[in-house]
Amino acid sequence: MDQPPEGCQRPTPYDGGARVRTGVVPTKCHLLSITRFENREQPGAEQMRSIVIFDLGGVLIDWDPRHLYRKLFAGDEKAMEQFLATVCTQEWNRCQDAGRSFAEGAGLLKAEHPDKAELIDAYGARFDEMMAGPIIGAVEILAELHKRGTPLYGLTNFSAETYPWAVARFEFLGWFRGILVSGEVGAIKPDPRIYELLLGRFGIDPHRAVYIDDVVANAEAARPFGIHGIHFSTPHALREELIRLALL
Repeated sequence: MDQPPEGCQRPTPYDGGARVRTGVVPTKCHLLSITRFENREQPGAEQMRSIVIFDLGGVLIDWDPRHLYRKLFAGDEKAMEQFLATVCTQEWNRCQDAGRSFAEGAGLLKAEHPDKAELIDAYGARFDEMMAGPIIGAVEILAELHKRGTPLYGLTNFSAETYPWAVARFEFLGWFRGILVSGEVGAIKPDPRIYELLLGRFGIDPHRAVYIDDVVANAEAARPFGIHGIHFSTPHALREELIRLALL
């Protein structure tokens, strides 16, 4: 889903890049108007790129709730798709990615769908089973960049509650100099605020950076800052683009 959902997060304070610690649970995913970087990429000008920023889910990690729910629905694809389209939807999950707790999110759904309480609770309790494993070709590219000494950063829409499971499971997350997690800062892609938080927190020069995301809108949202946005489709296509940019 390319746009933040309505009705699930109220704005959280922007602290210039430090983790937001207000103790207030967000309730509305939002877009926030902010001051943008003045130094934009000039049209037609090739920039020398030396920093690579990766999305995680859908680029390096094969994440899909269907990996879990196929087991819970015993192979009934139609019932599973109906559940994911009407109960534990992408829009609902994005609110957890934006900072809402799974307890609050599940509570809202269980009030509407009490007969599906166990299935709803499984989304948070068995989140690890939604991560089938690494996307091998993309992680091989990451390994090559790491071996070359390329500065690597991450920018991910991920719940603050479930992100530690990914860190414990995927050793390659330790190769990054820093990773900005949406659920920890209360902003979510493609909200422009999260890109400013990323650049400010880690001191990244946007004109030397590329950003790789499997969602077109998220890659495009990085471009007004001067970042070279790449829409990830396959590891092969990514490799070709990084070779073209002289990063591989």
